[in-house]
Amino acid sequence: MTDPNVERKLVEIMRIISESDKPLGARLIADELHNRGYAIGERAVRYHLRILDERGFTQKHGYIGRTITERGKKELNDALVSDRFGFVITRIEELMYKADYNPESGKGNVIVNITNVDKDDYEDVTDIIRYTMDHGATISPKVGIIEEDTDLDIYVPEGKVAIATVCSITFDGLLLKSGVPVVPIYGGLIEMQDHSPACFLDLISYSGTSIDPIKIFLRRRSTSILEAIDTGNGKMLANVRQIPESAAQKASEILEKAKKAEISGHITIGDTGEDILCAPIERGKVGIPVMVGINSVAAVEEVGFKVDTNPVSAVMEYSKMKKL
Repeated sequence: MTDPNVERKLVEIMRIISESDKPLGARLIADELHNRGYAIGERAVRYHLRILDERGFTQKHGYIGRTITERGKKELNDALVSDRFGFVITRIEELMYKADYNPESGKGNVIVNITNVDKDDYEDVTDIIRYTMDHGATISPKVGIIEEDTDLDIYVPEGKVAIATVCSITFDGLLLKSGVPVVPIYGGLIEMQDHSPACFLDLISYSGTSIDPIKIFLRRRSTSILEAIDTGNGKMLANVRQIPESAAQKASEILEKAKKAEISGHITIGDTGEDILCAPIERGKVGIPVMVGINSVAAVEEVGFKVDTNPVSAVMEYSKMKKL
């Protein structure tokens, strides 16, 4: 019996192979997995393919690639969407645990989003990202730049450069490490009026989806980040977490420490059991909305550049990230 996370990846790999009309190799499978929100490299794909071969679910055709077998098709038909339902929040909780950044020492891992851009577009893309960061649309002015064939466990497709932006779920990691019980509950689209957050227009629950909510809004091209920066009115991406009422004061202190270390973006801390910017909160809990680090990438897509983004993708040492 393998790890549930491994099983989910095996199912997704079988889906990808079954959707192709020709054998697929590990590189193409890895590329498509990234498109579907799985941060997994070519080497790891080969490991998963060996498991599928051993189970008789896939068949290898020399160096050409794999096809799915009849046995694999039956297994895939039995693997309903419930295999991935709730996987997003499970992945978030895993990275929250791995994030160990200490605002006082300036060291430790933060959670990052990974965006792959064409090398030819790199300078123009980073100009836009810098502009959004300078105007406070994201949570940190620092990024990580990852080239092909890096020794990091982050897959970068050929001809691309990966840009790591600090993910807002880093706040949840900070709270968790400080003993504050925290649960990310929504990703959403928030309306900006006169340069201030007014109300969430759309919300998707992290626990009720098989796709990251922020990625859904990115695919919809729902934002108007640059308009919000230039005019004060527009639509940005944010998410909401909730904590017990008794932990509100401690959470406020932690977020202020993070702000001094250039990790900011939390909008406010709500009142007990009260809606926060139109987002419902449970009784006895308080809500904390935070702008997401991917706002800078959404602005890049608004201009028309084609990028591939995976929210809540990995952890990275914050001290190694730099300002553009």
